[in-house]
This record gives sequence, C-alpha cells and structure tokens, in this order.
Amino acid sequence: MEKILLDNQKSMLDIKESNIDDSKIVCASVQRLYFEDVNLEGSKIVNANMTDFEIEGAQMGGAYIHNVGMPPPGHPMYDINAKQKPLRFEDCNLEGSTISHCDLSGISILDCKMDGLTINGISIEELMEAYSNR
Repeated sequence: MEKILLDNQKSMLDIKESNIDDSKIVCASVQRLYFEDVNLEGSKIVNANMTDFEIEGAQMGGAYIHNVGMPPPGHPMYDINAKQKPLRFEDCNLEGSTISHCDLSGISILDCKMDGLTINGISIEELMEAYSNR
C-alpha cells in the first residue's frame, strides 16, 4: 500500500473507489470534507471542531457519542464566553437509545413518537396523560 505524507501544506485530495482503511489524520484542517457512499464503520473522531457538521442518510446503530460540547474549564481551548450553537435532530430513529448525564435545558421536542419514553424512570406518556386530564 502506498503511503502519502502531506506536511504543512494546503492539499486537496480526490479519493474515489479506494480502500484507505486504518488511515489516520492527526492535527490537520479538513474543513468542508465531503463523504458520499462511504463505510465509516469503527471510525473515531476525537477532539474535533464539528461546528455546522452534517450527517445525512447514515446508519448509526451502535454509535457512541460522548463528551460533546464546548471545551470544559481546564481545556486549552476553553473560552468562558463561548456559546455552543444548538444541535438539531430531525427524522432520526433513536428507538431504544440512552441519553445520560447531558444538559438538555431548553430542548424542544416536537411531533415525536414517545411510546415508552421515560425520564429518570418516569413515563412521559403517563405524565402527558395526567397533564391533559388536569
């Protein structure tokens, strides 16, 4: 397999019908990177600025998304005045998923199927029914 090294230079790669399994991109700017019809199984993105990042038409079974948000105090990129842009999830199947230890303040849930949804073990269906009957 050929090894290509690109150091401290602006380069545009056009990769088609290729196998670049087990490749690493470290300390690089890859803004506006475009993936189409790719297999990213087992891939990992670490310490990345993914502002305005978009994922469309992806199968994400078993995905593990964690430590997402603005850099925390103590991180070299921490900025006390920085505000994270809101995230949007649309037309997603999150059935059976778990959301834990997350800041969900100010979230709006609209037109979603919520059968079996619980928050801290409390049924949302029962809460909504009790609210409607009050």
